[in-house]
Amino acid sequence: MTVLQCGARKLDLSHPVLMGILNVTPDSFSDGGRYFSREAALVQARRLYAEGAGIIDVGAESTRPGAQAVSVQEELDRTLPVVEAIAREIDVIISVDTSTPEVMREAAALGAGFINDVRALRRPGALVAAAATGLPVCLMHMQGEPGIMQQRPHYADIFSELDAFFAERIAACASAGIAIEKVVLDPGFGFGKSLDHNLALLNRLEHFSAFACPLLVGLSRKSMLGTLLGGAAADQRLHASTAAAVVAVMHGAGIVRVHDVRATHEALAVATALLERQDKKK
Repeated sequence: MTVLQCGARKLDLSHPVLMGILNVTPDSFSDGGRYFSREAALVQARRLYAEGAGIIDVGAESTRPGAQAVSVQEELDRTLPVVEAIAREIDVIISVDTSTPEVMREAAALGAGFINDVRALRRPGALVAAAATGLPVCLMHMQGEPGIMQQRPHYADIFSELDAFFAERIAACASAGIAIEKVVLDPGFGFGKSLDHNLALLNRLEHFSAFACPLLVGLSRKSMLGTLLGGAAADQRLHASTAAAVVAVMHGAGIVRVHDVRATHEALAVATALLERQDKKK
């Protein structure tokens, strides 16, 4: 699959695509509160697009470890004005980072072109809502819920367990009318995984290519990188984040979700050149 139809826009996946993170929350782990107002969010969206983002991912509910849930109305109030403003002013694919059916429907009506769900459409009504939009969906694996997901995560075999999870969710999507051609998979780095789990997944990311779905990876500024750096704070993880993005792309990621678009775009220019050279030799 090289082209993903995202509402009125097409996403070309013949090369790695950057998904710029736009948190419209007061409590996200790395930039909570910075883009909480509609005006600040629009300024940031313009910057992400100018730096090379092919998708802008708007999220109004923090999913950091220990995060508290927000009401449906609050998530709508945070998300919809930003989606509407971006759709009106920027020629870019808008993703909504949500598990809430009402947000999926309303955001799609305002111009969103992609649904990015950390709960893989498992909230009541989410499958039906996502199918009704006709948009592509990203199904992410998470063990547990955000509030407790990092409390001693355990797997007998992480690859077989993620395989079973993805197979079940793809089947659920098919039953709801979402074709596999509209499905993107995300192994969920940091979502109910230890450092060893995360490194194992990154090292063998291409394992999930067996599903023939594009892979989305989100490693930007995550705590696993802070651990590897000896406890570096979130805003001190830029170089580790760009390195992780390059590794992910070299192992098969098609979409990379990042905070720092310009730095990652420049780093991926090298990885993309190498991948294109490999393809020519085949």
